[in-house]
Amino acid sequence: MRLLITRHGQTDWNVQGKAQGRTDTNLNETGIHQAKMLAEKLMDYKIDVIISSPLKRARKTAEIIANGRAIPVFCDEDIIERSFGKYEGQQLKHDDFDAIKRSGEIGVETDDEFLVRIKRFLKGIKKQYQDKTVLIVTHKGTALGMCCYIEELPICKENTGKYKIDNCSILEYEI
Repeated sequence: MRLLITRHGQTDWNVQGKAQGRTDTNLNETGIHQAKMLAEKLMDYKIDVIISSPLKRARKTAEIIANGRAIPVFCDEDIIERSFGKYEGQQLKHDDFDAIKRSGEIGVETDDEFLVRIKRFLKGIKKQYQDKTVLIVTHKGTALGMCCYIEELPICKENTGKYKIDNCSILEYEI
């Protein structure tokens, strides 16, 4: 299976450096433009299915990419962004996230809980779409987790920091 992973287009919270997590923010004008540019770039790709996080910023990105093409778009809760509980909406640096995930705070998703979702999702689509090209429209944290899982690396800042996942960038894998 050919797996294409993209991060949703830009939101105002991305610009402000705020942790979005499960907070359901919208794309801003730049994010809509980024999604349209990505859609143009992906016109040369044969994509069989698009699977999106159900959050608005990812869904809208997926809809823009699929617009005018006969590609089904499905939402899957397993690729929603990680929950950061009370830390959502706060300005955080990349280094803050490891401490937050280990904090034990109610509402913060642990690495173990997160990996259960990622494994379940990737195993399911690999079985269902084994000879297809699948585009995943998700979030930075989820994309980083997928990359680490596919490459059999622990999820930690040393590993996640090596991936460049800008808004509407593409990572490609054969799995």
